[in-house]
Amino acid sequence: MWLENLELNRLLGGKAMTETMWRCDQVRAGRLYNRMMFDTREEAEQFAQRMQQMEPDQMFSIEAIEAKQVWN
Repeated sequence: MWLENLELNRLLGGKAMTETMWRCDQVRAGRLYNRMMFDTREEAEQFAQRMQQMEPDQMFSIEAIEAKQVWN
């Protein structure tokens, strides 16, 4: 189940959660390697850019999802 790889990233701490969250999937060799959740698209893009520099063999996808899909 994908929730076992879920880590909630609260970079600035204490911010109110919005109805939209941003999921960043990290894929290596066609398999999901890591999944991170972010409050803003900018945070997700910054994370993907930093990781791409360190691990260029990985693919990243960023997708908007409704928070209620994560926190039911």
